[in-house]
Amino acid sequence: MNLFPPSNHPYNKVYLGILVGLILPFVGYAILLMIYDFLDDQDIISSLGMSPNFRERTIGLIALILNVIPMQIFNKRHWLEAMRGIIFPTLAYVILWMYLYGYDLLKY
Repeated sequence: MNLFPPSNHPYNKVYLGILVGLILPFVGYAILLMIYDFLDDQDIISSLGMSPNFRERTIGLIALILNVIPMQIFNKRHWLEAMRGIIFPTLAYVILWMYLYGYDLLKY
């Protein structure tokens, strides 16, 4: 007995998940960077005492985590194919993040 029958919805496609997984972190990174720059220009926050790439590293990680939101939406709708599609770009972004910032975190 299958508790969660596969959804035949037209948006339950792997390519939709790949598209969402590519675009959402990219746009989220841009928006978060603009917010961070605005707060820095208004002297609300300061980067003194932080590591040189703390801002980019943290914003990149938050942008990666943004993929959890559509993953949960697809899960509630039982769109398994779209969920599979989100995994590919998310994994690629994680590998890129580890390549860019992983060594700096591990050497301390």
